[in-house]
This record gives sequence, C-alpha cells and structure tokens, in this order.
Amino acid sequence: MHKSKRTFRTEHKYYLHVHDYLSIRSRISAVLPMDSHSIQPDGYCIRSLYFDGPHDHALYDKNNGIFSREKYRIRIYNGSDDVINLERKSKRGDFVCKESVRISREEYERIRAGDCEALKQRDSELLRDFHAALAYRAFRPTAIVDYWREAYVYEYGNVRITFDKKLSSGINTTDLFDEHLSLQEAIPATRTIMEVKFDSFLPDMIRQLIQPVSHLRSSISKYVICREIRLLHFKEKG
Repeated sequence: MHKSKRTFRTEHKYYLHVHDYLSIRSRISAVLPMDSHSIQPDGYCIRSLYFDGPHDHALYDKNNGIFSREKYRIRIYNGSDDVINLERKSKRGDFVCKESVRISREEYERIRAGDCEALKQRDSELLRDFHAALAYRAFRPTAIVDYWREAYVYEYGNVRITFDKKLSSGINTTDLFDEHLSLQEAIPATRTIMEVKFDSFLPDMIRQLIQPVSHLRSSISKYVICREIRLLHFKEKG
C-alpha cells in the first residue's frame, strides 16, 4: 500500500484591506510569476466540500485553539470535474501538511450517496483513512467553501503567496457540481486573505515584499467562516 508522505510547511495568514492588497500585489506581481493554474488575472476558482464528524470536531477544534487538528475536503477547480482531489489538511500550530489524492467523478458521487466502500480498494493510505472517517467516525459533508485564488510562487524556499478573494459559503446544497448552488458572501468585499507558505525559511526578498503595513497575522479558517454562515442561514430559516 502506498503511504502518504507527511511534510509540514509554515503557513502565515493575514487579513488585508483592499488598499494593502493592491499595494502588496503590485510589488509581488512585478517580480514573481503567477501559479500555472491561473486562467485569468484574478487567478482561478477553488471550490471545496468539507467533512466533519457528528460532534463537529473540525469546527470546534479550530475555535478552541486546539494545537493539533485535521480536516478532510474534496476540492475542484474552476467548476470542472477534470480534477477532483480528496485532501487532508493537518495543522500543528503554524505548521501545515496537505495530502492529496485524485478521485474520479464516479467515486465522488458514490461518496455523496453514502457509499464509501470502493475507497478501500484503492492503493492509497489517505483514501483508506478517509473511508474510516466516513464509515466508523460518521463524518459527513458539512460545508462548501468557494473563492478565487490569485497565487504567486518563488522557487527558493518553496514559497507560495496567495490572495484569496470573494470568499463565499454554499448555503443550499453540499454538491460541488449543483447547477443551482447558491453562494453567500462570507467576508466583506473590501477584505482579502493573504496566505504565505514556505518550507524551512522565508527569503529576505519575499519578507520585504510582504512587509505588513496596517495588517497583522490572523487565525483564519475559511471552513469555520463558511460553516458558521451556513449554520446561521439554517437557523434563520428555522
């Protein structure tokens, strides 16, 4: 059986006002290339379906500041089923590890229908762990998170700087491909989330490019933000 390689990277997150975003983006875009997946100047669209247990561990562990935690999600890009990834994101304080494995549209639909047995047949430790979460820990789909990502990369230090915009929560379905998916804005349009990820060090050049002006590091979870929007939506409807 293929075993996932767990490599942890440092991750820093910031809320940016639109003026800071435009200033930092101008400096970064002048010297760093955009991620190859970008389809337009705004980057590309990411849509993720998150899973949580019956006691909402992923939600409350984040809110309670638990040092070590993990989340499962299924992710697509630009609304297409060409690439469907099952991912597990693990956190140890400021350190993150993302494991990923490709699944088919058929496997995705079977998971949504509550049939996860086929995952046991795949030669993937991650899929087997996900199967266990579904079958024995009663994990189920809980929230859709949708946003546009503008990403820049720098080879030395394996640096990745992303600006995540138009963060929205799916409120009427947990199907990533539902043509009638309704999205509700989750943060003000004037606010952008900047994430800085790197391996063992952050090069001085990058540090100077992203030098904070009027922003501070924040503990940001797109899943928690969007899940709470969805919970509030159903509470208001009730």
